[in-house]
Amino acid sequence: MPDKAAVRDCVWRRLLAAGVVPADSYGKIPSFDGADATAHRLAETDFWQQATTVKANPDHAQLPVRIQALNDGKLLYMAVPRMATPQPFYILDPATLDLPAERAADKEGAAKVTRYVGIDEMRPIDVVVCGSVAVNRTGTRIGKGAGYSDLEVALLIEAGLVTDHTVIVAPVHPLQIIDDDIPETEHDFSVDYIITSDQVISCPDRRRPTGIVWDDLTSGKINTIPVLKARQQKDHR
Repeated sequence: MPDKAAVRDCVWRRLLAAGVVPADSYGKIPSFDGADATAHRLAETDFWQQATTVKANPDHAQLPVRIQALNDGKLLYMAVPRMATPQPFYILDPATLDLPAERAADKEGAAKVTRYVGIDEMRPIDVVVCGSVAVNRTGTRIGKGAGYSDLEVALLIEAGLVTDHTVIVAPVHPLQIIDDDIPETEHDFSVDYIITSDQVISCPDRRRPTGIVWDDLTSGKINTIPVLKARQQKDHR
């Protein structure tokens, strides 16, 4: 089984060779050709149409899905980049936004016009949209290696906001779907559906952590994420 770094390297190079991502995509969650059509495909699913709350990453790759959520009238929680603030999510309510969805859903626009919220202020999440570099048909996925998606989902699980009713999806280019096994650790979660511009792939054997796996975190990582640092200090007290 290839390690995660090898999987990422292979997929980034494959996307670049095919010319379906910007030239600077290596090392990033890739923005891919067909992302708008992929968001529209997601919007056709029953679980999306029934959803009222969506949580998404701030990567540019998920911008079309965030726009779709706001245009469809859904309450959107967008993670603050690198979870760098004590309240680690933006809340975007289409009923109260003063900007068009295209501007509000961009991370720079969100930082200007929305407020930050802590996990204790959030509503249960119906759909989680996670940025991915690679995914296979069992639902195993990997991001760019920073681990923020895993932490966000783990915190929301601990808070009872991501539940058995929550659907986790990975919108990707078809070239990001691989046949190889992808290594998993205790803190990794799987996706329930892979979404591309022309298909919706259901993934078996849902796998989710029960919460934060503290043993997988360095003190340096904890100290750079205020919500984790506060949690650790509270537990020590």
